[in-house]
Amino acid sequence: MHTREEQMKAFGRMLDVLDELREKCPWDRKQTNESLRPNTIEETYELCDALVKDDVHEICKELGDVLLHVCFYAKIGQEKEQFDIADVCNTLTDKLIFRHPHIYHPSQVGATAPKPLPYGEEEDKREFADAKTQEQVLENWEQIKLREKDGNKTVLSGVPTALPSLIKAYRIQDKARNVGFDWEDRQDVWGKVREELDELEAELQREDRQRSTEELGDFLFSVINAARLYKLNPDNALEMTNQKFIRRFNYIEQHSIRAGRPLKEMTLQEMDALWNEAKEKEKNNE
Repeated sequence: MHTREEQMKAFGRMLDVLDELREKCPWDRKQTNESLRPNTIEETYELCDALVKDDVHEICKELGDVLLHVCFYAKIGQEKEQFDIADVCNTLTDKLIFRHPHIYHPSQVGATAPKPLPYGEEEDKREFADAKTQEQVLENWEQIKLREKDGNKTVLSGVPTALPSLIKAYRIQDKARNVGFDWEDRQDVWGKVREELDELEAELQREDRQRSTEELGDFLFSVINAARLYKLNPDNALEMTNQKFIRRFNYIEQHSIRAGRPLKEMTLQEMDALWNEAKEKEKNNE
């Protein structure tokens, strides 16, 4: 691995190249926050894909692409005399230090967690909870965010509205948990899951599309809640199933191509047999 000096040199080299491209390359020179935004979203998803596949080479490459976008936005901010990459780094570092009082401000650590207060009240100096576990750190984190001058004004306001619905549901539930709104016994959640499933089935039988859609949302929300309580990431789990389905369906399709038979001419029983064959091959390769 590289030394800190080598890391800083590499970061500086990247910034120098970005400066030169911004000046000399017609494409780079034209970019704005608005034009870069769609590409940033795409690069983020490509990084997520590499992370799911645990492809070290691709993770490294995609991290570079995301880092480029971070630095590009900072470069645009610098040109507008709004902020630069140093401001980005310092703002982040200050936030990390402030939100980890158990590391950087041990004198503020006490026996009880602070209750949320509107920013500016005198009681802002109350002690933070001791944070010896991951859960306690997260609880402190949410409480501190409520107390920052430009932080979240409400517990759930910190959940980005543009998040994909599945991830958003998980984050909503997780933030509510951090202030104590959660099941006392995680096994109790299964009653709620079954209740929501029964309500969904009832509305489907009535063929009420609007109510069925609402109950489907409630059911999915309850399943995500169950996954969270058992420390499973539902987004990762669903993506693993997506990839598994793609592999097995591709196996069926490749077989149909080799046999010279379009998929639509195959019976469901034939496709099921090939599906099970692909499933068995995966088990043998584990």
